[in-house]
Amino acid sequence: MNINVMLVDDEDIDLEWLRRRVVSNRLPSLKVAGTAKSGFTALEMMEQERIDIILSDIRMPIMTGMEFARKAKAINPHVHIIFISGHQDFSYAKEAIHLSASGYLLKPVDDDELHEMLTMLCSKIETERKQDLSLTETLNLVNQELLLRWFNEMTPGPIEEHVTDFLAPLLHHGSVVSLIEIDDLAWKIKAMEEDDRRSMTTDVSNFVRHFADKKHLGYVISSYDYHFVLISTLQKEHLSILLNDLIQAFSQRFPFTLTIGMGMHTTEMNKLHDSYHQAQAALSIKWILGKNRLIRDASEWLPTEKMASQLEEIVEQMLRAMLEYDLMTIDDCLQMLFQGNAPLYQKNDVYDLIIRITSKLHAELRQMNENLYEIVKWDSHEPQILFQFETVHDIVSWLRKRFFELSELLYVKKQGQKRKLIDEITDYVSSKLEQKITLIEVAAHFGFSPNYLGQLFKTETNILFSDFLNQLRMKRVCELLLDPTLKIYEIAERVGYKNMIYFNRQFKLSMGMSPGEYRKKNKV
Repeated sequence: MNINVMLVDDEDIDLEWLRRRVVSNRLPSLKVAGTAKSGFTALEMMEQERIDIILSDIRMPIMTGMEFARKAKAINPHVHIIFISGHQDFSYAKEAIHLSASGYLLKPVDDDELHEMLTMLCSKIETERKQDLSLTETLNLVNQELLLRWFNEMTPGPIEEHVTDFLAPLLHHGSVVSLIEIDDLAWKIKAMEEDDRRSMTTDVSNFVRHFADKKHLGYVISSYDYHFVLISTLQKEHLSILLNDLIQAFSQRFPFTLTIGMGMHTTEMNKLHDSYHQAQAALSIKWILGKNRLIRDASEWLPTEKMASQLEEIVEQMLRAMLEYDLMTIDDCLQMLFQGNAPLYQKNDVYDLIIRITSKLHAELRQMNENLYEIVKWDSHEPQILFQFETVHDIVSWLRKRFFELSELLYVKKQGQKRKLIDEITDYVSSKLEQKITLIEVAAHFGFSPNYLGQLFKTETNILFSDFLNQLRMKRVCELLLDPTLKIYEIAERVGYKNMIYFNRQFKLSMGMSPGEYRKKNKV
């Protein structure tokens, strides 16, 4: 694996001279990862890539080499820093030693001295990496279960000495425990063949480990059900940036997402146990806050969701919205059902609420001769699908989709029923045109009140019933006028007009001509 070196100097000439000297050393593992003319640029580079060695001028404008070194150590406590300066700045040597600098070179830098310094650091870094790998392998093979068991104890007891030996160096500068959870993996790979499932889980695990290694996140330990424990020595702010990068990179690579809970930063063994439980608490509120995110501190979260107290009224409002195909109100009702001040900590609370909602909807629809479960093809006796969801948001999204489908199906069905009713009314009125027919009579025949039927007819046909009746009568009059054996007054009486003056006025108003003119036009 490469050892990445970064060069920092505000002078172009000095920076290029230093780059050429480092490259000319030809150490096989050494790679110049980048150069920077200021501490700010160098820190940005450290956010993006692992840097093992920094060669930096100690005198730079705005941010001095010392200030840059402090910030660099906060990002990566393991980075090795070599300061380069002139004789007049040698007074900085004491402060450089205090900052745990790995070396101090005086200008003009001697090539042999630079080579010796770089060779020594490369050897040291390779030794450290071998030790880290050995420790990690030992932990994975021998002590992983012991450490996880200790983490999961409510009250931490004594920990095995060799596990303590592993943790102690990590706590020297402080460590953070994070829990990484792969969202929805269990049910999404359920339908896969065994070989494909094994390959997918291996790829996922390797991706997390490779990212952690590449970015120097820390030590990754496999836990239960597609979870990983990460013990990191990075400062929380820098760790947060890298964990968010991991979440984004993971979602781009796989059809899954990651949710990560982070604990506190500590230098004490027992508080590392507390850090793990804080990470657990943070991860547990994924149920409420949602997935594909980093959750840093569960104690800062203020719950805002609960089961609604006015269930009956809200479900009735939602049913009315479904019948009217009012999707916005359906969504509003769902939000009301899951918002408030008492949190839904338990999934069973939500499942119980869903059963209550669907049971009430089913009962209401039964009174309308409809069956909720038949309409949406939802087996009320097999609600297992609900248990695959990992967040309240997932469940609400699923409910929203199903209730929108239900609303559309009810609306289409209702529209079909209304169209059929309008057709039946039209046929009935047409058959009664030669009798005195009124809205009151039609409403009574179909079992509605005149007011309701009048409103329904206007809504569905965009015409008043009286105007519709008049149009049908005029259409029938025109048909009869084409029969030369019928007198005009006979036609008027047949379609219900007793007053000839009123009949003539209505015909002329509708057709733009008198009945006689209509016959003349049609050569009758």
